[in-house]
Amino acid sequence: MNPHRPRNRPRTPLSPAPQARTEAPGERLQKLLAAAGYGSRREIETWIAAGRVTVSGRVARLGDRATAGAVVMLDGRPVEIPTGREQLRVIAYHKPEREMVTRSDPGGRRTVFERMPPLRGSRWVAVGRLDFNTSGLLLFTNSGEMANRLMHPRHGIEREYAVRVHGELSDGMRRRLLSGVRLEDGMARAEQLALSGKQTGANRWYRVSLREGRNREVRRMFDAVGLHVSRLTRIRFGPIRLPRDLRPGRWIELSPVEVQGLTRI
Repeated sequence: MNPHRPRNRPRTPLSPAPQARTEAPGERLQKLLAAAGYGSRREIETWIAAGRVTVSGRVARLGDRATAGAVVMLDGRPVEIPTGREQLRVIAYHKPEREMVTRSDPGGRRTVFERMPPLRGSRWVAVGRLDFNTSGLLLFTNSGEMANRLMHPRHGIEREYAVRVHGELSDGMRRRLLSGVRLEDGMARAEQLALSGKQTGANRWYRVSLREGRNREVRRMFDAVGLHVSRLTRIRFGPIRLPRDLRPGRWIELSPVEVQGLTRI
């Protein structure tokens, strides 16, 4: 026997090929609820972790999915889940003063959603807010994800306003607004600021552009330099302008080209 010849060793059985992981059917809950306009995915994840979301009667957990036919509830209320077959739609609404940007108001005040056209299989989501006494352009879409994207501060979408103040901006006030004023929730700065040409007695109209949409930000900025805003109208959001012939309380649907322009932001 050749001592250098290797001995026959028993063969090791081959391990079975790893099975491809298959994910549960349906969409993740945070994606579904975000698409339906209930909040951002991060917000919804905190709601799920807090036990506020149920699926078919069971408290949901992070990572859970839902399929067609599942009953999804948030804080005990049914969630309207979009079917995914709807075409992306955006409408421009001319919000009047003294209207709430909310689905219902405990005080019985009129809300912007009372003016919206009916929508099947989904619901309108407001792109940001305008306060009770502010009028002008407010966009609505049937895509919660698009609404959240347009509202996200990282995109810095420019908003333009027509502002009426009692008095006149001095050069010093103008410099402060353009360089930044300190508010209770941080610094705020105007991108552009110009006299619009309108004058009514002691009042002056200005055009102001900002790249964020904090609560009552324009009013608070002018308060910070000692001027009171008596009228405020948003006239532009990104590339979309408030149509001159669109009366308060009316809406118009954006064209596919205009919608495509928003999706590229």
